[in-house]
Parts: sequence; structure tokens; C-alpha cells
Amino acid sequence: MVTLVDLWLPILLSAVFVFMVSSLLHMFIPIHRGDRKKLPGEEQVMGAMRTQGVVPGAYMFPCPESMKQMSSPELVKKYNEGPVGHMTVLKNGPPKMGKSLFQWFVFSVVISFFVGYIAKLGLGRGEEYMTVFRMTGTIAMLGYAVPYIENSIWWGQKWGVTLKYVMDGIIYGLVTAGSFSWLWPNAL
Repeated sequence: MVTLVDLWLPILLSAVFVFMVSSLLHMFIPIHRGDRKKLPGEEQVMGAMRTQGVVPGAYMFPCPESMKQMSSPELVKKYNEGPVGHMTVLKNGPPKMGKSLFQWFVFSVVISFFVGYIAKLGLGRGEEYMTVFRMTGTIAMLGYAVPYIENSIWWGQKWGVTLKYVMDGIIYGLVTAGSFSWLWPNAL
């Protein structure tokens, strides 16, 4: 029987390796540089938002007050005239990369913890490398890759952008699988 205590090293190291690989991918491969566009009239739009007192949060525009209002002629007209969108407003100030990187690492540890938890339920000591690799890789890919799909379904993100993030998630899943397979207790 495999316990979570037996898996502390693959849980921690897989998160470290994912952190390193994600850093390399985002620093040296320009695949994500075009994922976000500059807003036309950025200065005027930002000035109008300051004037209106927009605070950090998630916004939708136009935004109905209720489900019933969604079909009202006035709101349908606003939808047709556009623009229509979703927007996240962050706190003022430069991005805090340290905080975000720390949260990304913690997220990776959480994914690896659940990978270990689920894998220990179905795998025993001394499992073959590829058996561990297939199970842990599948679980990790579900955690890293699948959540991005919702961005295209609900939030209007272009599918091309989503597919790039899904590919990142597949890579992170493979890194996690390699870590668990390498360090699985009494691996063959």
C-alpha cells in the first residue's frame, strides 16, 4: 500500500519541475506574447474608468440586472450595438510577479497532492514506470489543461489562445507524470 507520506518527494519535486518548465516556457518561447491586445483608445478608456470610479473586480457589459432583463428590447439593442465583453480590473500598481509566482507554485503543489492522492488509490508499490506515468499524467493534465477550456466556452477567449494554454497544461502534466514515475515507491 502507498501512502501520501510515501509520495511527499514526488509531490514536491513535480511542483518544482512544473514551476521551472513553466518559467522557461513563458520567458523564452514567445507563444503567449500575442494573447492579449492593447485596448484602442486606452488612455481615454482608462480615464473614463477612473472618472466612473471603477474598482477591482469582474465586470460584464452590458450587464443585465436579472435573467428576465436579458431579453428586454433595451438590453438586446445594447448587445447588438456593442461592444459586449467581460473585463477583470486589478488593483492599481505594477503587477506583483512575486506574489503570482508564489501562488502558481502553491497551485502546482495542490495539483501534485491530488495527483498523488488519486494515484495511491489505484496503484500499489512497485508499479511499472509507464503504468504510473499514464495514471499520474492523465490526472495532472486534467488539473492543468482542462480548466482553460472554460475561458473559450464562457468568456469569449479565442480558441487559439485557449489551445496554447491547454498545450502548456499537457506539458505540465507530462512533467508531473515523469516526476511521479521516477520517484514512485519501490518502482520497477
